[in-house]
Amino acid sequence: MDTAGLLNPVKLWAAAEVLTRPSPVPSTAGIYGWYFTQPPHPNLPADRLLYVGIAPRRMATRASRQNLRTRVRYHFRGNAEGSTLRLSRGCLLGLELRRVGSGKRVTFGQAGDEGPHGVDAEPAAPALGER
Repeated sequence: MDTAGLLNPVKLWAAAEVLTRPSPVPSTAGIYGWYFTQPPHPNLPADRLLYVGIAPRRMATRASRQNLRTRVRYHFRGNAEGSTLRLSRGCLLGLELRRVGSGKRVTFGQAGDEGPHGVDAEPAAPALGER
């Protein structure tokens, strides 16, 4: 996928589509862009590309275990510790980060991730591109 494909995607995927099994999202390396129909902050535009992520084949020291499917699914269902998208969005919403477990992992907590004003509250959709 090139820049034009991210800026003018043919399809935006809804959470319900991405989270079904089997998932229509390919388990390959690639890039993805994230759109919000309602922006996570009033100063940001709606229906515009607000985040770009990668699912690389290789990292500097090893092969990556991530792919488009695992990254996109994690952004929809994970927490702020493993998703820069969720972390950025939660900070824009002014949610409080909390340490959990041994204290090395951070999250917005269940209320912050899933509540009516949390990270999951506003509709969002990714555009995908295989490499």
